[in-house]
Amino acid sequence: MLGGKRSLRVADMIQKEISEMLIRGEIRDPRVNAVMLTGVKVSDDLGFARIFFTVMDNSANVEQILAGLQSASTFIKRELSKRFRIKRTPDLRFEFDNQLQEGYRIDDLLRNAKGE
Repeated sequence: MLGGKRSLRVADMIQKEISEMLIRGEIRDPRVNAVMLTGVKVSDDLGFARIFFTVMDNSANVEQILAGLQSASTFIKRELSKRFRIKRTPDLRFEFDNQLQEGYRIDDLLRNAKGE
C-alpha cells in the first residue's frame, strides 16, 4: 500500500502543477485555453499518469484540445521533472472526462420532461 500512497501524492502534485501552468499561461497552445483538470491517476510504479480534463465551453472541440494537450505533453513533463524531486516523472496521457457534459445532458432531459 505504500506505493499506492506515493502514487496518490504524485497525482495530487501533478494536478496542482499542470493546473497552475494552465492558469499562468505557460502552456501556450491556443487549443488548450478552456481546459479544466478533473483528476489524475498515477500507476503505482509511477510510470504513467492519466490526466482527466473537461472543457468549460460546450462549443469547444474536444479533439483539438486533446491534440493540443498531447502536443504539449513533452513540455509539461519536462517542467514537472524540473519542479519535482522524484527519480522518474510519469509519462502523461490526457483523457477527456465527459461526466460534466453528461450531467448537463441529463439535467436538460429532466428539465424537458418536466416541461411536457
